[in-house]
This record gives sequence, C-alpha cells and structure tokens, in this order.
Amino acid sequence: MRNSKEVYYKILNIPTDSSPQEIRNAYKSLVRKWHPDKHPPSSKSEAESHFKAITEAYEALNDLQENRATLFQEMVTGEMRSRPKSDRILGSRKEGIRSTGNVGIQNAIPSFSKSILRKAPPTERKLECTLEELSTGCKKEFKYTRDTVAKNGLIEKKEETVKIKVKPGWKKGTKITYEGLGDERRGYLPADLVIYISEKKHSVFKRSGNDLVLKTEVPLVCALTGWTFSFRLLNGEKMSCMFNDEIIYPGYEKVFKGYGMPLAGEKGKRGDLRIKFLIVFPKKLTDEQRLGLVEILNQCK
Repeated sequence: MRNSKEVYYKILNIPTDSSPQEIRNAYKSLVRKWHPDKHPPSSKSEAESHFKAITEAYEALNDLQENRATLFQEMVTGEMRSRPKSDRILGSRKEGIRSTGNVGIQNAIPSFSKSILRKAPPTERKLECTLEELSTGCKKEFKYTRDTVAKNGLIEKKEETVKIKVKPGWKKGTKITYEGLGDERRGYLPADLVIYISEKKHSVFKRSGNDLVLKTEVPLVCALTGWTFSFRLLNGEKMSCMFNDEIIYPGYEKVFKGYGMPLAGEKGKRGDLRIKFLIVFPKKLTDEQRLGLVEILNQCK
C-alpha cells in the first residue's frame, strides 16, 4: 500500500505528508488544467488520460484520510449501490495501481479505471442590474456565500467575491458561469457558480427585447392641437419630442430608430425607442367647450 500511496501523491505532484486541504487544492488546480473540454482535439486524448488519473488519485487519497468511512458511505449511495463489486471504484483502483509500482504518471495512466467523479449541481445566484448598467455596460463585484469542505470533513460557509464585467446589451436570463467556484460536497467535483442576470424595474422605460418602451399620458386637447414633452435617455441625454403637425390618437405609437438597447455582440447596432400614448379625456365639459369641439369636428369632415 505504501508504494500505491506514493504513486497517488506523485500524480498530484505533492509531498506524501500533504494535508487533506493541500490534496484538495492540488486536485482542483490539476483538474482545471487537464479538463478535456479545455483542450483542442489534438491533445484531448492526452487530457482525458491525465484527468482520469488525477481523479483516481484524489479519490484514493480521500479514502486514506481519517474520515474515509464517511466518504465511502457517500460514494456507495445512489448509483454506486447498484454496481457490481468488480466495477466499483475502490476495487478497480487498487487492482490498477498494483501493476504500476513506483512509476511516473504516464505509465500509471492506463491502469486506472474509467470512473470519473460527478460534479455537484450548479450553485445558482442572481445579479440584479439596472437598465442603465445593461445599456452602457459596467463592472460589478458580486458577493456570495458557498459551502466548503473543511479539513475535518465538515461543511463550512465561506464568503466569496467574483468580479463581473457586464457587457452592453445583456438581457434578463444571461448566464455567467465560473467553473468550480460553487458549493463543495464530499465525493464530488466542486460545483460551478452560475450567475443569472435579472433586470431591475425602471421608473420610465420598459424593455421589450432590444427595444425600449415609454408610456406617457397626453391630455385630449394636446393630442388634437399639438404637444411637446421631454425626457432623459438611459445615458442621461435629454430628448425632446414635438407633435405640432400630428394628431395623437388612441393606439398611436411614435418610433425612434436606434434609440433602444444595444445588441449584445453586435457593435453599433441598437433597438428602437417606442413611445406609446394614453389619451386623457376630460371628466366634464362646459357648454362652451362642447360647442367649440363640435365646430372643430365639423371642420374635419
């Protein structure tokens, strides 16, 4: 068993007196380096072999710790319980290592079983952004709490911070993934941290895809005779709209091309600004007002 242990430590490139935390740190570092998804086709096969060997070594050294009984119980639950003994990780691992002796990682790789630790379910969080932030882009620091495995095997809460560069045009539901920065569980690869963008309600605009919608009330007399109003765009620029030669009727919509949200990944392209009007009718009219309105409507025939 002593020679087998030496091989495990050599695969993880750590001394044989390493603590459980040092073993975990070495494992996480090597897994990130040799994950097959991060390698091109030309080196993917080699990466898969390294990844399997690293995983086997980490599992073996975990079993050799003081709390290996707890780990074994977790690993044999669920799908492991239904597997035959010849296919279980511990048995296949020991048989594979015996034939290697005290050799390097390249000679040890073919002897390991093909089992790979499953990754814990993603740790999901939400990041709320204003329309201004999603329009211009920004940098934000996101603080969250995750579960980590302590040296004694117990779960501890740890506060973490990640920096996020919010890009112009991002929408509600945009997903940002940080590999291995989620919750930790015994017997599993560290979970990924998945952050979803959510949009904070805006006091003036409502987002509709890449367009911005502004709803405003217009008195009936202004809708008929002309109207001017001003508002500020998301970048702070003041915009004035004049309706002197237009009749604003129920359902009327004014569209300003290119004044909406930027299109993510399409530099220079933006959606539209759509202004929708709600005609406010007077609650009552004097006789004089009624006669005047009748005259105006007769002229329009």
